[in-house]
Amino acid sequence: MDMVNSSAVPFSIALVFIAAVITKVAWGRKTTDLVSSCTNTLTRPPAVITGITSAVLLLHTLCTKGFRAMLQEQYTKFGSVFTISFFGMKTTFLVGPEVSAHFYQGPESEISHGNFLDFTVPMCGKDVGYGVDIATRIEQSRFYLDTLKPAKLRCHFAPMLQEVEKYFAQWGQQGTVDLKQELDQLLMLISARCLLGKEIREKMVDEVFSTFHDLTENSLQLTSLLFPYAPTPTTQRRDKARARLSSIFAEIEDLLQNLMDSKYKDGRPTTEAEVTGLLIGLLFAAKHNTTSTSTWIGARLLSHTECLEAALEEQQHIVNKHGDNIDYDTLLEMSFLHCCIKEALRMHPPSTIFLRKVHKNFTVQTTEGYKYEIPRGHTIASPLVINHNIPHIYKDPDVYDPHRFSHGREEDRVGGKFTYNAFGGGRHACAGEAYAYMQVKVIWSHLLRNFELKLVSPFPKTNWLKLIPEPRGEVEVSYKRRILPRNMLEK
Repeated sequence: MDMVNSSAVPFSIALVFIAAVITKVAWGRKTTDLVSSCTNTLTRPPAVITGITSAVLLLHTLCTKGFRAMLQEQYTKFGSVFTISFFGMKTTFLVGPEVSAHFYQGPESEISHGNFLDFTVPMCGKDVGYGVDIATRIEQSRFYLDTLKPAKLRCHFAPMLQEVEKYFAQWGQQGTVDLKQELDQLLMLISARCLLGKEIREKMVDEVFSTFHDLTENSLQLTSLLFPYAPTPTTQRRDKARARLSSIFAEIEDLLQNLMDSKYKDGRPTTEAEVTGLLIGLLFAAKHNTTSTSTWIGARLLSHTECLEAALEEQQHIVNKHGDNIDYDTLLEMSFLHCCIKEALRMHPPSTIFLRKVHKNFTVQTTEGYKYEIPRGHTIASPLVINHNIPHIYKDPDVYDPHRFSHGREEDRVGGKFTYNAFGGGRHACAGEAYAYMQVKVIWSHLLRNFELKLVSPFPKTNWLKLIPEPRGEVEVSYKRRILPRNMLEK
C-alpha cells in the first residue's frame, strides 16, 4: 500500500531532516563548541536559525513548500555558504561547485562520512563497508572494482542484453504495464546474472528477489535509518532477510569463489561473512539505484515528445548503420540517449544530499570573495537538489533538456569540476557509473527500437520518504510492438 500522501510528504521531510541532524550530529556538538571558543580569527558562515521564531519560520517553509524550496530560499538570502542550526546542532550547506572542492576531495582524516552511513551495517554486515575501518574498507573495494572497469564491462554486455531481450519477449503485442515494477524485476534479473552468477539466475532468482526486496525495504525505513539496532518489527524483518541471503549465497560455491580468492595486503584471505556482505552491497548499488533512475528516464522521455523523437532518430541511425546487432561499442555511439539519462539524473539524483563530518577546520571562498571557516565538529552538506538547479549554470533548470549536455553547451562543465555530482565526486565518486549507464542504455535502446510507448498515468510525483527518492505510485505505460522491418518514426 502506498502510505504517502501530499500532506504527509512535507511534514515527513521535516521530521527526517530534524531527526537526522539531531541524531547524527549530536556526538559532535561538544567538540564544535570547544573549537568555536578557541578559533575566532575567520568569519563563520551566516546562521539561518538564531532563535525559536526563526526556526518556526524555516519549518513552515519546509512543510508548505518542500525541502528544495526551503534550501533555495536560504541560498537566495545568504549565498552559497550558510549554517542551519537546530537546538545548537549545526549543519553547514555548501552550494555550488566553487565551494565544494574540499567536500569531495578532502582526505578522510579531515572530512569523512562520520556515522551517517551506519544504517548500512546491519544490511551489509559488520565485517564490510562502514562496519570496518577506512583502510579495510578501501582494500575491500579493490576486490570488486576490477569487475567494474571498462574492459570488464564488455563481458557483462552479452548476458545483460540476453536478459533484456528475454524479459521483453514476454510482453504481448500491446498492453499497459507499471513501468516501475517491470524495471524493478528486470534489473534484479540483470544483477543476478551479471553479479551473482548464472546458477542463482536460473535456480534461485525468485527467492533472492523477494528476500532482497525485504532486506532493502526494511533497511531503508525511517526507523531503521535513525535507530538501526532498535528491536522493532522492521529491523527484525531486515535481519531475517539478511540471514536468509547469507544462507543462499553460502550454498553457491562458484559465486563465492572469486571473492573468496581475494586477499588483503597482509595476505589474509577474505571470509565468507565478508564476501556475503560485499555481494549484498554490490547488488544494492547495482540494482536499487538504477531501478529508480530507469523509471525517471522513461517518465521524462515519454512526457517530452521532442526528446522522444530525437532519441528515436538516434536509434534509427544506429539500426541503419549496424542493423539490430547491438554491442558494447554501439552503446557508446548513443550520445543523445546518454544525455537523456544524464538529464534525468540531474533532475532526480539517487541522493538528493550528501553529508560529511568535519574533523579539521577548513576554509571556503565564494565567487563574491567572502571567506568562511568551517569548524571541526560541524556537519557539512552538499545539496544536489540545489546544486543541479543553479540558474547561472543550468539554463531553465526545471525544464527537461538533454541537449544541455551536448557538445557546445556542456552545462555540467560551466562551473568546473564539481558542477554535476549525480554519481558523487572526488574521493567518493561512484565506481559503478559506467556500469549503471550501460544497464540503462541496454534497456532503453531496446524499448525504443521495439515498442511504441506512451505514458498513461500523470507524470509521477516524488516519494520523498524513500532514501532514494523514487516515483510515487504506479507509472503506467502503454506499449505496442513495432513491426519489422520498421522505420522508427512511423506510427
